Amino acid sequence: MHLRNRNLLAIVAAIITIGCITVSAQALTTLHSFNGGDGRSPEATLVQGSDGNFYGTTALGGAHAKGTVFKIDTTGSLTTLHSFSGSPGDGAVPVAGLVQGTDGNFYGTTASGGAFFQGTVFRMASSGAITVLHSFSFLSEGAVPIAGLVQGSDGNFYGTTALGGEHFRGTVFKIDATGTFTTLHSFSGPPSEGATPVAALVQGSDGNFYGTTASGGEHLRFTRLAVLPPKVPTQSLGWCKAVMVIFTARRRWAARTLGAPSLTSMRQVA
Repeated sequence: MHLRNRNLLAIVAAIITIGCITVSAQALTTLHSFNGGDGRSPEATLVQGSDGNFYGTTALGGAHAKGTVFKIDTTGSLTTLHSFSGSPGDGAVPVAGLVQGTDGNFYGTTASGGAFFQGTVFRMASSGAITVLHSFSFLSEGAVPIAGLVQGSDGNFYGTTALGGEHFRGTVFKIDATGTFTTLHSFSGPPSEGATPVAALVQGSDGNFYGTTASGGEHLRFTRLAVLPPKVPTQSLGWCKAVMVIFTARRRWAARTLGAPSLTSMRQVA
């Protein structure tokens, strides 16, 4: 008898021995359905604020169709705190969620918008008042921060950009609550390093920060970057200024519409 068959018989015997286990149904309650005007495409997790409310972002929608920040309570009462208006004075397309700092304010990133159309880091008061702390400039600092921030034990906020930097392959940065910004690392890509960090960092108990990159590394297996012509018409945003891709669990790239100045796409290399 094959090993697989013996394992199957053992599992069946165990089920017979243990008997049936009753699992009660879990009730799911939809607290809110976005209608576009109050936001669209919430892609990030929520964070519960010190006031008990939950805070989150939508990547699109809102008054300017460029994303929102909202709060919602456990009864489903939703308040749109901010609708992003985009460049030059505001961010756009907040793909990541928020983090509440030790000062009580919320901090986050937008993948587009800002003074240079390359994304921003912002601070938001619980009232919804937004302050742009930093606008990314691509070459020297990175561009398109898809991931959110993490507050380190030193009080600074740490994050990543998927593109830009010295080698055009993404960066790691830190920023404080006043907007003082430092690029800590520019990824150089294969074979010695990763590239395109689309996820957030985590600080380990040893004080170091740990993270991942969606491409690069020793085996060169993931991506190729192609720059395409700007101004591609889309249904939702009129003239689309960029298409950014997000890596999925099946190792394929899914296009997302963003508002950066040039059109980019990433495709997996088998």
